[in-house]
Amino acid sequence: MSTTQNFTVTGMTCGHCVASVTEEVSEIAGVETVEVDLATGNVAVTSSQALEDDAVRAAVEEAGYALA
Repeated sequence: MSTTQNFTVTGMTCGHCVASVTEEVSEIAGVETVEVDLATGNVAVTSSQALEDDAVRAAVEEAGYALA
Protein backbone atom coordinates (compact mmCIF):
# COMPACT_ATOMS: atom_id res chain seq x y z
CA MET A 1 0.00 0.00 0.00
CA SER A 2 1.38 3.38 -1.03
CA THR A 3 1.32 6.51 1.06
CA THR A 4 1.63 10.14 -0.04
CA GLN A 5 3.31 12.76 2.11
CA ASN A 6 3.53 16.47 1.39
CA PHE A 7 6.51 18.69 2.12
CA THR A 8 7.19 22.35 1.44
CA VAL A 9 10.54 23.21 -0.15
CA THR A 10 11.92 26.76 -0.12
CA GLY A 11 14.33 28.37 -2.55
CA MET A 12 13.13 26.80 -5.82
CA THR A 13 12.82 29.31 -8.67
CA CYS A 14 12.89 27.39 -11.96
CA GLY A 15 12.49 24.09 -13.78
CA HIS A 16 16.08 23.10 -12.98
CA CYS A 17 15.27 23.46 -9.28
CA VAL A 18 12.27 21.17 -9.71
CA ALA A 19 14.39 18.60 -11.57
CA SER A 20 17.11 18.66 -8.89
CA VAL A 21 14.66 18.15 -6.02
CA THR A 22 12.80 15.44 -7.95
CA GLU A 23 16.02 13.57 -8.69
CA GLU A 24 17.36 13.63 -5.13
CA VAL A 25 14.06 12.74 -3.43
CA SER A 26 13.47 9.95 -5.96
CA GLU A 27 16.64 8.25 -4.73
CA ILE A 28 15.19 7.64 -1.25
CA ALA A 29 14.41 3.95 -0.77
CA GLY A 30 10.74 3.19 -1.33
CA VAL A 31 9.89 6.38 -3.24
CA GLU A 32 7.59 5.70 -6.18
CA THR A 33 6.73 9.20 -7.46
CA VAL A 34 7.69 12.79 -6.73
CA GLU A 35 5.48 15.67 -7.86
CA VAL A 36 6.82 19.20 -7.38
CA ASP A 37 4.67 22.33 -7.69
CA LEU A 38 7.12 25.18 -8.34
CA ALA A 39 4.54 27.91 -7.64
CA THR A 40 3.71 26.70 -4.13
CA GLY A 41 6.88 24.79 -3.24
CA ASN A 42 4.75 21.75 -2.44
CA VAL A 43 6.41 18.39 -2.97
CA ALA A 44 4.10 15.35 -2.93
CA VAL A 45 6.03 12.12 -2.41
CA THR A 46 4.33 8.77 -2.91
CA SER A 47 6.19 5.84 -1.42
CA SER A 48 5.71 2.24 -0.40
CA GLN A 49 6.26 3.21 3.24
CA ALA A 50 6.13 6.34 5.40
CA LEU A 51 9.30 8.36 4.96
CA GLU A 52 11.37 9.84 7.74
CA ASP A 53 11.41 13.65 7.60
CA ASP A 54 15.19 13.54 8.08
CA ALA A 55 15.65 11.46 4.92
CA VAL A 56 13.59 13.89 2.88
CA ARG A 57 15.35 16.88 4.46
CA ALA A 58 18.77 15.41 3.59
CA ALA A 59 17.72 14.77 -0.02
CA VAL A 60 16.31 18.29 -0.42
CA GLU A 61 19.46 19.80 1.11
CA GLU A 62 21.62 17.68 -1.24
CA ALA A 63 19.71 19.34 -4.10
CA GLY A 64 20.57 22.74 -2.62
CA TYR A 65 17.25 23.69 -1.04
CA ALA A 66 15.53 23.48 2.36
CA LEU A 67 12.31 22.15 3.85
CA ALA A 68 10.10 24.88 5.26
